[in-house]
Amino acid sequence: MSARPSATRRTVLRGAAVAPVAGLGAACSPTGGTTARATPTAPVGLGAESDVPKGGARLYRDHDVVVSRSDDGTLKAYSSICTHAGCAINRLDGTTLICPCHGSEFDATTGKVLRDPATEPLHELPVKAERGTIVAGPGA
Repeated sequence: MSARPSATRRTVLRGAAVAPVAGLGAACSPTGGTTARATPTAPVGLGAESDVPKGGARLYRDHDVVVSRSDDGTLKAYSSICTHAGCAINRLDGTTLICPCHGSEFDATTGKVLRDPATEPLHELPVKAERGTIVAGPGA
């Protein structure tokens, strides 16, 4: 018989239960490389007002913001951080935002969820046009 203690059934089961959770954390954490930075905490200049066409949207990845313009010219801005797992949304197809982590989709003009697993809409941000520049974030 060996002098090394063998693993108990409880130890093996505990390890098996923790392994999938640890893997999930790595997939959506800073060390896994997919969790996003926070959205603006102060007003930020995003670009020229003319960059967002009427009826369209533009994704500003560097600031985790999406801005849309309605047909009447009204601007709307939303955080582009997925409300499901906090991943940075990096794809805009027309006016549909697509999260790379789990496939959630959002309407860039309303912030509403179009496809789960996300269930909460994107967080709306204040936005305005100031001297031809789009400014978004608290205090905008």
